[in-house]
Amino acid sequence: MRHTPDALDYESIFPSKRPRPEDAESMGKGVFKQIDLDKPSQKPDAVSDKDKKDEKPSFMELEAGQWTAKRTHGLTFVLLFLFSVVLYLRPYELIPALAGFKTMAFWVGIVTLTAYFATQLAVEGNLTARPREVNMVLLIGVAGLLSIPLAIEPTEAWNTFVDFLIKTILIFIVLVNVIRTEGRMKLMMYLVLGVSIYLSIHVITDYQAGVFKIGAAETNTQRVMGAIGGLFENSNDLALHLVTMVPLAFMLGNENKNPLRRIVFWGTSLLMIAAVIITFSRGGFIGLIVMALVLVRKLGRRNKSMALGALVLGVIFFLVVAPGAYAGRLATIFDSAADVTGSSSQRTEVLKRSIWVTLRYPLFGVGLGNFHHKSAQELGTHNAYTQVSSEMGIAAMVFYIIFLVHPLRKLRMIEREMFERNENSRFYYFAIGIQASLVGFMVSSFFAAVAYQWYIYYLVAYAICLRRLYYLQEMKKLEIAADKRG
Repeated sequence: MRHTPDALDYESIFPSKRPRPEDAESMGKGVFKQIDLDKPSQKPDAVSDKDKKDEKPSFMELEAGQWTAKRTHGLTFVLLFLFSVVLYLRPYELIPALAGFKTMAFWVGIVTLTAYFATQLAVEGNLTARPREVNMVLLIGVAGLLSIPLAIEPTEAWNTFVDFLIKTILIFIVLVNVIRTEGRMKLMMYLVLGVSIYLSIHVITDYQAGVFKIGAAETNTQRVMGAIGGLFENSNDLALHLVTMVPLAFMLGNENKNPLRRIVFWGTSLLMIAAVIITFSRGGFIGLIVMALVLVRKLGRRNKSMALGALVLGVIFFLVVAPGAYAGRLATIFDSAADVTGSSSQRTEVLKRSIWVTLRYPLFGVGLGNFHHKSAQELGTHNAYTQVSSEMGIAAMVFYIIFLVHPLRKLRMIEREMFERNENSRFYYFAIGIQASLVGFMVSSFFAAVAYQWYIYYLVAYAICLRRLYYLQEMKKLEIAADKRG
């Protein structure tokens, strides 16, 4: 099928079903339509110039020439997996004997990059593949560098660039080029889901035991904290992460034919939903709702009753799990005056301030990590989009948004092509699941300054990997069909 989809669409949750072709011959614009050159009506010349102009390029045409079937980077993947273990689990915090190895992630990262560049140059003859997401990340890196000389505190901007931005950019490039098989992608997902299960169990047990490490009882700000520091210590960041993991676990269950594994993956989704609720994160709640609606809408195209049933069960589960004070917490989303802690109105003011700083310094911003100098009470932006725009300029924000939206567009193309062909393969479910994860991040990150953190870079890498796998599979089918005709 040929089309250019939007990153998000706003149709009803259950759009009307389209006609489903019985075979590739009846698809019209399908990827595998057989053309009988003996029939004049089917000859390419029979297509009018106007039709040619109106036709949109297909997924295969857009991706042509970008991916190769070379299976390489075996050692690099092992090192990348080890780096991810250290990044997510922080074993030097969990195991006392490793307490002296706090720079473990840095050195594993150095070895990973060395192995990657050596292999990439030897096998591919270049430093990286160049899908649009990689180009956007590189442009963000350039914008970050340009912001440093004009920053309020150049030293602070340089430290932010070195400590956060450049690391995520380099590892993202490794992820894009190394995760090139379904097995590697799933192994990375299993790792992160395992960490998410551990975090979710600790959040729930800490809440039940009354262990609140954030806030104070006097100000009614007590909240649970992540069991692992770094990415997950802040309850809002933890909720954002779990929101992006729920659809992946759900779709791993959907694409799995083993009933026991399905129960495990679907149960993991419910566990993480419960943990998101327990964090009392308002941004996490909004991201969870939007993510769930995306899943219901897209899955409902094939099976409305199942999707509606899942939605009803989800609502019931939410009502059962939500603590008594949760409704009051959510009420502050719409009425900041009801928030006795003042955090809701405070973040609104910081958002307004970050927009003002963006407009005041539109070209290069105030410098990486420098927004707090222009903020009230030295606060951060609490918004990933204005974090980028206020610290690196409006152009950098445009690059960042394209980085988020482009994989959505490509995944939606895969989803639609498979829907038109009435296929229920793993690619169909993964395309939907990763889309929901990306949307969940895009919504939740509107309430968290996480643009330089790892969450989104791993998700986009999964999206690119799926694109590569789908393209190579379709190319193989086309080659087989061509051989049969020949």
